[in-house]
Amino acid sequence: MSASPWVVSDELWDRLERLLPRCERRFRYPGRKPLPDRQVLCGVLYVLHTGIQWEYLPRELGFGSGMTCWRRLRDWNEAGVRQQLHEVLPAELNAAAELDRSRAVVDSARAGVKRGLHTGPSPVDRGRPGSKHHLITDGHGTPLAIILTGGNRNDVTQLLPLIDAVPAIRGRRGHPRRKPDSLFADRGYDHDIYREQIRARHIVLAIARRGTRHGTGLGTHRWVVERTFARLHGFKRLRIRWERRADIHEAFLKLACCLITLRQISSLC
Repeated sequence: MSASPWVVSDELWDRLERLLPRCERRFRYPGRKPLPDRQVLCGVLYVLHTGIQWEYLPRELGFGSGMTCWRRLRDWNEAGVRQQLHEVLPAELNAAAELDRSRAVVDSARAGVKRGLHTGPSPVDRGRPGSKHHLITDGHGTPLAIILTGGNRNDVTQLLPLIDAVPAIRGRRGHPRRKPDSLFADRGYDHDIYREQIRARHIVLAIARRGTRHGTGLGTHRWVVERTFARLHGFKRLRIRWERRADIHEAFLKLACCLITLRQISSLC
């Protein structure tokens, strides 16, 4: 019988434990001993997988209160833990020659929103407020970077920021690579100014032209980013944005990307 998805596996904990900040207890007034980080992380994963609101996190699970999990997630995010883990895991795939840096694929997806920053009226949903998840993956669909914006932001405006957000991934001999050889995108990214800027970076473009018929053949390479979005939005907390603070929602996004990458690493064993 498989374990619940919110139970922190040894694979995840071995990679994450050394990245977590250490909090020293006060000697004179130590107070109540804090919950172990691994138990709190289980609570964060429970919220991510089920989409439950923080205040309704069941105390009987032993993960602490929802506010405890929220604060620990905030502190870890401010300490850069999620970003470090997001760089460590792709490096393992790169070391195993399972990271396709020859091409990158970009796309975006809308997320329903209840409140918070980085929201805007969606032009494709009768002006309802929403947010957008902008994602860039490698040729196998491994998430390399993700950006949160308002639902009214044009996809093409996040093309260069996505490329710049890709970390220098180690794992193989030589200088760590950041720039892909080629870039695949749909018609929403077709803009002459941005085409020129990307070509200036010596990246080969494969972007469908506006007004042309479907069937360009780019879908044989672009489908991997759509599959990654399906996996991302399989985490119920990412389907509707409940967080008022954008950094907390971004922390959930990066954590979900880490879990997807970890599954790819586990499949190699």
